[in-house]
Amino acid sequence: MLFNHTPTGLSHTFDDERLIADTGLIPLIKLAQDTGLPTAVADRVHILTDKGANPGGKVMSLIAGMLAGADSIDDMNRNRTGGMKHLATSVYAPSTLGQFLRKFTFGHVRALQTACDQSLQRLASRADFFPTRNDSSTPADEMVFVDIDDTVIAVHSARKQGSGHGYTGVRGLNGLLAVASTTSSQPVIIGNRLRKGAVHSARGAKKFTQDALSTVGRLPGVADKRVVLAADSAYYNSDVAAAAKSAGAHITVTARMNPSITKAITGIDETTWTGIQYPQAIWDEDNQEWISEAEVAETGYTAFTSTKNPVTGRLVVRRIPEKNQKKLAKAGQEGLFTVWRYHAVFTTIPADVLDTVQTDKAHRRHAVIEQVNAELKAGPIAHMPAGAFNANAAWLALACMAHNLARTGALLAGGRLSKSRAPTLRAKLISIPARIACHARRVVCHLPTHWPHAHEFGRLWNTVFSPPVPVAT
Repeated sequence: MLFNHTPTGLSHTFDDERLIADTGLIPLIKLAQDTGLPTAVADRVHILTDKGANPGGKVMSLIAGMLAGADSIDDMNRNRTGGMKHLATSVYAPSTLGQFLRKFTFGHVRALQTACDQSLQRLASRADFFPTRNDSSTPADEMVFVDIDDTVIAVHSARKQGSGHGYTGVRGLNGLLAVASTTSSQPVIIGNRLRKGAVHSARGAKKFTQDALSTVGRLPGVADKRVVLAADSAYYNSDVAAAAKSAGAHITVTARMNPSITKAITGIDETTWTGIQYPQAIWDEDNQEWISEAEVAETGYTAFTSTKNPVTGRLVVRRIPEKNQKKLAKAGQEGLFTVWRYHAVFTTIPADVLDTVQTDKAHRRHAVIEQVNAELKAGPIAHMPAGAFNANAAWLALACMAHNLARTGALLAGGRLSKSRAPTLRAKLISIPARIACHARRVVCHLPTHWPHAHEFGRLWNTVFSPPVPVAT
């Protein structure tokens, strides 16, 4: 592409009142309204001041801004430009939205999260969040994995309530998330909590796990699938395991290397270690097996024996050769024997459902929650907008709802965008310019010709704006 005009022959002016920048917001906001989100918020969030009027409209303004790429209160002005007023009402100014958020208390945040959960259930009835693979070759493809993890959201002011230096050494707030997905679907966020920055990862994890598993159990398409809770070693405790057991879910949790785990690993028969398909693995045609630096084995194990809630399951162990030269020198083997590094996973999934290799592979997909953390940090929670803690907690809850709304839109659009990440969806499905025109009492949005994803956008638009399917009587 080359510029082919003289500088004096080109100019610009911001004067078009019928041009909008983010046409993709229209079907997504309509989708949120169809699922009753603004009504649910209005019914549950009651802020008894003039700043709390019309909470449903203000929440929708915040979500629309986040979908368009806003990562601060000031960015909410984007939705008030051009011809958006011809297509939407109750588009509030950033100052009004900021005052609204600062009135939130802990109870208001919990009420907002409940309203979002209610809307999520209806979104799940519009799109299949948990599909089953047609070419399913392992039982893991028919499972719903609920992943929990926390992430540090960096802040740059000690005046923000609750900020502190946590395990990363970075000043911030701590966000606890739960996501649900299958091996063939992208994750949706089913739970969120904002906590102090210096908090321990597992604080409040029992109640959070109960709430997350309760939420996912109410979503369409989950009742006929096995639910598995996945987490890292910070959540390896009896409370989390008991919460999963009471909800009827299995667990797969990274085990901490304590003396009991070390003893169990030492007792594994050396002949039971099996090579797995791992990065840089090589297939040996002669022996018909994978030659890899990684090997897995398992043994029976009872965890949390010192508590009132011991859990019996399997200890699946992966080992790889140690590459750290300092540790090799400390071992003193001088190359005579391989020095291994071990990674243990405790699981209650029966061996006849997932074998050793399949269980290890299923647990490694827990990293999908890091993708969600990265998307949120590259978008709405890049900056926590307020000094008030509860305002930031409400902001996190709305950021998670915006993520789920975008994920539903991607599934309805289908095709190449059904598994795209948030920045891709924003660029290809949401941030599409259009000019508004009126013909025969109809509003027509004229979009760019030859838009590469016009087919997916048309499918989303037609799905959202088509008449509802009549219910058979």
